[in-house]
Amino acid sequence: MKKVSSLIVCGALFICGFAQAQEAVTAAPDTDALFHSPDPKLNKNKQAAYMIIKELIEAGHWENAAKYLTERYLQHNPNAKSGRDGVVAFFTQVLKQTPKPVPAKMQSKVVAVTAEGDYVTVSFVREYPDPKDASKKYTTTWFDM
Repeated sequence: MKKVSSLIVCGALFICGFAQAQEAVTAAPDTDALFHSPDPKLNKNKQAAYMIIKELIEAGHWENAAKYLTERYLQHNPNAKSGRDGVVAFFTQVLKQTPKPVPAKMQSKVVAVTAEGDYVTVSFVREYPDPKDASKKYTTTWFDM
């Protein structure tokens, strides 16, 4: 029985080695619409996430961080400290991000936004060079917030 199971696993792995991703991850056609909810609490939280991305991350206006982040802000990036001061220091001192005009609409490619209670998860499109062909890119999704 162990030999049969091992052969099945090996065969599946061999076949998977030839598999390619079928579909590229694509951004939603109307990113702004993803950051709204009929539920007032979820809408408020989605709007806060929207402004964090657009005003702080994209435009670098970290002087406005207190509008959106509490002193107890939990940072999930292992390179930045938790707390509002820690995340502000990371973006302004480590990454040396400087302010630029706030765009009218968010520039990031967003796939989905999910809100539940006090949590908002934003799924972004990420593009990477194809390791087999440098002239091509492949896409994947990553989550934040």
